[in-house]
Amino acid sequence: MITDKNIIVTGASSGIGKSILEELVAQEGNRILAAARGAHRITGYGDRVIPFSCDLSTQEGVDALFRKAEEVFDKVDIFFCNAGAPYYERFDYEDWGRIEAIFRLNTVSHMYIYSKYLHHLNGREGRLVYTISAMGEMALPGYALYAATKFAMKGFQQAIRYETPENLQITCVYPVSTKTNFFKVGGEGRKMEIPFPVQAPDKVAKAVVKGVNKLKDHIYPCPVYLPSKALMNTLPPVRTLYLKAQQGKLSRFVKRVEAEKEGIREDIKLKRALR
Repeated sequence: MITDKNIIVTGASSGIGKSILEELVAQEGNRILAAARGAHRITGYGDRVIPFSCDLSTQEGVDALFRKAEEVFDKVDIFFCNAGAPYYERFDYEDWGRIEAIFRLNTVSHMYIYSKYLHHLNGREGRLVYTISAMGEMALPGYALYAATKFAMKGFQQAIRYETPENLQITCVYPVSTKTNFFKVGGEGRKMEIPFPVQAPDKVAKAVVKGVNKLKDHIYPCPVYLPSKALMNTLPPVRTLYLKAQQGKLSRFVKRVEAEKEGIREDIKLKRALR
């Protein structure tokens, strides 16, 4: 069990981050700095949980989080770098800012946190836990930008392990689809067909905390993920069928979005005609 540790959890107000927070606070002696944009929602955990509002897609937000950590802790023993957000869409637009925004939160922030945490430790022992995603190993239709951010993190952690001093250990987590607001955010509130398989966030959190306690370098919370990955690598037609099924989900989603937009346009035309 993880006990008597000073811990940071980002993305702690919902989803996997919230479930990890609940797992950790249930274990003896842990003190947790729980960071999120909506930290006002982090309530009812007692004085061992310190909610902190910040925007981790900015340097200012990350710097503020570390300043707060150094106010309340002498050292951060474990840093759960979990904050992130998806897009679910057909990528066919020109929007530099939208592309940049998802990389700032899912990738640039995580890389910057590595350096900040390394310097914070200053030779003392610590563990950095990255929530990457199964989509950091296999991209799916509709998640081009999200998968790109996660593939970038997969490459970053591979390289940085050869540079990291012995006092800092890195654990990477690869959850599959999880029943959280993740998919509502990705589809901007529209109905989505979630990729199979699907896990509950509490199951993911239990696997993550258990794996970190065992000092694992890589954690795959879904028990069928690795066998499925091996099957798809051995039998490429299985992978093709799976990806075609996900492509069908995207096509249906895009049609619903287009129908919704057309309905809005027609409604505007009708209102103008009635003026």
